Amino acid sequence: MAILDHDAALARAGANVTGLWSQAAFLARRYPLGAVGGLIVVAFVLTAAFANVIAPVDPLSTNSRASLAAPSSTFWLGADFMGRDMFSRIVYGARISLAVAVGATALGFLIGIAIGLASGFLGGWFDLATQRLMDILQALPLLVLALVMAASLGPSLENTIIAIAVALVPNVARVVRSSTLSLREQPFVEAARAVGMGEVRIAVRHVLPNTMAPLIVLATAQLGSAILTEASLSFLGLGIPEPYPSWGRMLSESAAEYVRTAPWLVIFPGVAISLTVFGTNLLGDALRDIFDPRERT
Repeated sequence: MAILDHDAALARAGANVTGLWSQAAFLARRYPLGAVGGLIVVAFVLTAAFANVIAPVDPLSTNSRASLAAPSSTFWLGADFMGRDMFSRIVYGARISLAVAVGATALGFLIGIAIGLASGFLGGWFDLATQRLMDILQALPLLVLALVMAASLGPSLENTIIAIAVALVPNVARVVRSSTLSLREQPFVEAARAVGMGEVRIAVRHVLPNTMAPLIVLATAQLGSAILTEASLSFLGLGIPEPYPSWGRMLSESAAEYVRTAPWLVIFPGVAISLTVFGTNLLGDALRDIFDPRERT
């Protein structure tokens, strides 16, 4: 009997895996650009996760004899003015970009969800005061607001995450608030009130889960914005400081002085930034279409 149960469980697991692959193949055929974006994002995440395995040398080790070495079999993407291997620095730069993007997005979403949920569910003077504050923050572009915060906090990995997270809060709060306003009058919320459930429990248990679809789409788009903002702050000297191998810092060190004599110092970090942001945007567009009820058949 136990053997039959085990075989049945294996059969169900195999059917689930087959079903997931079939669904993934269907979505890839229907949204080919989204599939390309997903592959880019997966490659980016794997590169960041296994940077110590992929990188051939320490990204911080210097070699004065290899200063500004051109791409070759020894230095696949060349070397910078200190003789540091560019391939290793770009690989480890993916880890920095992923850490900042995930950290800033997670922190910004936690704060934005709390503000938007409370604002939309409570209403009244709290909603009015909160939305005026969001208006003030949203009046500044993402990069400008992050620039102000980074200049106030100083350059460091933690401060860069906080600066970008604060800049992401207004958009998240707006999305959650708009969804909450439409959900709080639904019959299932009235039924929860009728059985004596508290307002906080209703908001967290019944309203918040129904706002997840637009938040998933927004999170994917904000990952690309966070990566681009971090690169911009590092380029201006207000983001990730040395010795961290940030893509934006690499551009800042090389763009002005070596763009003509050693163009690979500018081309490869720029390609890494552009490709990663491009992939997150493609994936975000596909997720938006998937979660849009009007696109479902």
